[in-house]
Amino acid sequence: MLKEKNQRISTLLAFALLPLSGFATDIYIPSLPSMGADMHISAIQVQLTLTVFLITYGTSQLFIGIILDSFGRYRMSLIALFIFTISCMLIAVTHNIYLIYFMRVIHGITVAFIIVAKRALFVDIYKGKQLQHYLSMFTIIWSAGPIVAPFIGGYFQDTFGWQSNFYFLGGLGAILFVLELIYSGETLTRPVEFNIKRIAGVYANMIKTTSFSLGILILSFGYSMVIMYNMTGPYIIEHHFKLTPVVAGYCSLILGLAWMVGGFISKAVINKPFYSKLSVNIALQVVFVGIMIGSLNFVSNLYSMVFFAFLIHVCAGFTYNNYFAYCLGKFPDNAATAGGLTGGAAYVILSILTYGVITLFPAKDERNLSYSYLVFILLSAVVMYILFRLNRRAVKQIAV
Repeated sequence: MLKEKNQRISTLLAFALLPLSGFATDIYIPSLPSMGADMHISAIQVQLTLTVFLITYGTSQLFIGIILDSFGRYRMSLIALFIFTISCMLIAVTHNIYLIYFMRVIHGITVAFIIVAKRALFVDIYKGKQLQHYLSMFTIIWSAGPIVAPFIGGYFQDTFGWQSNFYFLGGLGAILFVLELIYSGETLTRPVEFNIKRIAGVYANMIKTTSFSLGILILSFGYSMVIMYNMTGPYIIEHHFKLTPVVAGYCSLILGLAWMVGGFISKAVINKPFYSKLSVNIALQVVFVGIMIGSLNFVSNLYSMVFFAFLIHVCAGFTYNNYFAYCLGKFPDNAATAGGLTGGAAYVILSILTYGVITLFPAKDERNLSYSYLVFILLSAVVMYILFRLNRRAVKQIAV
C-alpha cells in the first residue's frame, strides 16, 4: 500500500505521468515528414503510426479500468511503464514500419494502463473539494505534453534525426519507472469483484446515462481538432510553407499553450452554469472557423493559420476540461472504469473520425485544415444542442 509519508510525492509522480499520452503522440510530430522520407513510405503510412496508437490506446481503456478496479493500480502500471520504455528503444533502432506499428500498439496498451491507473489514484486518496480541484487540473497538466513534446522533438529532429525522439521517450520512461518503484504504492483499498455479469451491468449503466455518453462524444470532437492538426500541421508547414521541423515544433508548442489556456479558463469559471458556458464556447468556435475560412481569400500564411488554430484550440481545451472532469467524477465507486470508458471511447471515436477527415481533406494547406476544424465544430454544436434540450426538459420535469 502507498505509505502516507509518500502520498505527496506519489501525487506529483501521477501528475508527471498524465502527460505521457501527449508525449507519445506529439514528440515526433515534427519528424513525420522526415520519417516518411527516411523509410521511403507515404505520408498516410507515417500518419497511421498515430492512428494505430490512438485506436489501441482508446480500445485498451475500455477494458483496463475494470481490471484496475479489481486487481489494483500500482503493480500493473509499473510493469506497463517498463514495457513502454523497452518498446521506445526498439522503435529507435528499426527502420521497419510494420515493427513500428506493432510497437505503437504496445505503446497504446501500456500508456492506457499507466494513465487510467494514475487518474484513479486521485479518486482513491482525495475527496470532496480537494478531489474536484485535482480533477479540474487534469487537462491543464496533460497539456504539458502537447506544449513541451513537439518543441523538444523539433530540435531533436533537426539535430539528431527522428530516432532521437524515441530514445528520449525511453529515457523518460526509465527515470519515472525508478521513481515509481521507490515512492509509489497501491492506492486501491476496496477491490471490486471481477465478475463478467457485474462488469457488463456497470458499463451498461454508464452508457445508458445520456449526459455521460453525449459527453464522451463532445470529448472526442474537441480532441479530434488537436489530433487533426498534429497529423496535418507538419506537412503544411514543411511542404506548403517550406519551413523547418523546428518551426513546426514551435507552432505545436503555441497550440499546446492554447489547450492549456482553455483549461485555465475552464478552471476560472468552474462555478458558472455548465450548459451556458459551453454553449457560448461552441458559438465562439463557429465564429472563429467562419472567419478563418473567409479570410483565406485575402491572407494565407503561417501566422494566420496559427492565429486561428490557437483560438479554436483554446475553445477545444475549454470543452475537454469541463466534460472530462464531469464524466470522470460521475461514477466515483467505479473510478477507473469510468475513466477508462471515458478516455477509451473518446479516443476510439476520434481515431476513426480523424482518419476519415484526413482522407477527405489531406494534409495540403490551410484551407483543408480549416475545413477539418469546421467538421468537428459543427458536430460539437449538434451534440451540444441535444444536451441543452435534454437538460431543459429535465429541469421542467423537476419543476413539475
